Amino acid sequence: MPKLPFLRSKDEKRKKVEKIEKKGEEELTLENLFEEEITFYHIQRARGVTYANIGGNYSEVESYPLNPPWAYARIMFNRDDGSYIYALDEVRLSPLETRVYSILVNILIRELSPPPSGTDTMQYFKESAKGILKKYMIRLGRTPGVSWAKMMYYIERDVVGYGYIDSLMRDPNIEDISCDGVGKPIYVWHRKYESLPTNIKIDDEEALDSFLVKLSHMAGAHISVAFPIVDAILPGGHRLAGTFKKEVTTKGSSFTVRKFSEDPITLVDMIGWNNLSEEMSAYLWLMLEHKMTGLVLGVTGSGKTTSLNAIASLIRPSMKVVTIEDTPELRLPLENWVQLVTRQSYGIGSEKIGEINLFDLIKVSLRYRPDYIIVGEVRGEEAYSLMQAVATGHGGLTTLHAESVVQAINRLTSEPMNIPKSFVPFLNFAFVTKRQMIINPDGTFQIVRRITNLWEIYDYGDYVEIFRWDPNKDKFYFDISKSENLKKIAEMRGKDMEWIEKEIENRKLVLRYLRLEKKRFYLDIAKYVRMYYQNPEKLMSEVRGRLEGRVEGI
Repeated sequence: MPKLPFLRSKDEKRKKVEKIEKKGEEELTLENLFEEEITFYHIQRARGVTYANIGGNYSEVESYPLNPPWAYARIMFNRDDGSYIYALDEVRLSPLETRVYSILVNILIRELSPPPSGTDTMQYFKESAKGILKKYMIRLGRTPGVSWAKMMYYIERDVVGYGYIDSLMRDPNIEDISCDGVGKPIYVWHRKYESLPTNIKIDDEEALDSFLVKLSHMAGAHISVAFPIVDAILPGGHRLAGTFKKEVTTKGSSFTVRKFSEDPITLVDMIGWNNLSEEMSAYLWLMLEHKMTGLVLGVTGSGKTTSLNAIASLIRPSMKVVTIEDTPELRLPLENWVQLVTRQSYGIGSEKIGEINLFDLIKVSLRYRPDYIIVGEVRGEEAYSLMQAVATGHGGLTTLHAESVVQAINRLTSEPMNIPKSFVPFLNFAFVTKRQMIINPDGTFQIVRRITNLWEIYDYGDYVEIFRWDPNKDKFYFDISKSENLKKIAEMRGKDMEWIEKEIENRKLVLRYLRLEKKRFYLDIAKYVRMYYQNPEKLMSEVRGRLEGRVEGI
């Protein structure tokens, strides 16, 4: 829950506020209000932040509202060098409005009481603030040059919102927001345009330091010269990482906010973007139904967690799932889901008082009798615990930094994970997701994410490629005859490979139907996965009926 900023010299400021309140019997005007102007402290200041005007040879490529009518995103293209910029078009306060705003914010800080436990902070603030400000606004009346609606927008933005980056936090297309230091533009990672500089720049060290302190307090964390690194969770599940002043960075405070999306990228989205094929998705669906264990591989920023979250939506709804993460990023459409999260140490220095790590959580997860254990990422000894769980019959999914199955197995069997080579057969499949450059029909280049390879794992050194992506044609190739896992599933079910082929075809059609009908929300996908198990004949009849006549139909 966001924490309201506090004031220094409270007695002095209280006297000034009370002095303003005593003017109640007089006619309250801007002039006598400014006589008692209160110093603006610990709220984002206009000083130190610049919003660059986009000049030069730029043209607008795309625009959309963020918080209308106050803030809009504009994607601008530089025709000279081919670069893009994310321009935040936000209404500005005039010098007069800035002074009034400063006073009103401090009055609010003086008069607002903390919200009751369990209360929606934003809603509480809006209702309380409107009542407090009303008496001042009524007395001031229609003041030329002052927009009270605009004032309210900025007060909400800066007191309980995210200040300079509040509008960026509202953009569902942005995955993370970062500031590399004083005088550098804030960067965003856009789902469509990838890394983009913005027109927002923090030029003042004190303003940047104060802003990072505010973010840390919102996350319930502490940052200072003594403890110059913060790694915490902001309200809404967004992850904050930051460094304070020049203690560990040369250009002053820096931060990155990795956003937690309320509307995550789903498997239907990924199929539509050709990140993977319908056949690969149907194959993975069968793997998860039969509690096969898999690795999601890739480098930083390749989409490992996104892919893990997307395929996990195919887990059978009746299964019990335990997820284990450092930061809660996974969002599963399952009822029987336990979400475990690590806890940092309360100790100072090398002491690890109260720390609960991935290793501890994997051990305790076995007491929950899960069908599937999903670990956000394995890096150390927790990999051994996960493999022990898999060896006892639990299904497992995790991500790992590696660019191929060979690299992945070598990492797992080396320090610090130290998985015995005899445990490798408990793994069943692995796929790698990469950022690739493709050439469009018009000759332009585009960076895309693709699951480039999927392997089945049989033993240490024994891996077979089942799916392969062709970068020249941007197509996926699948050889079902190579799959020992599918043969194993057929044997488990007392079926033949013809049944397997029919199952893959049916699941492909369900996924195609979801894509063409634009049923991309993760809860929609879960609904149809559940229907597939409850009444497959009825569902397939509906799917075939809707797909008939479509160009991309059956």
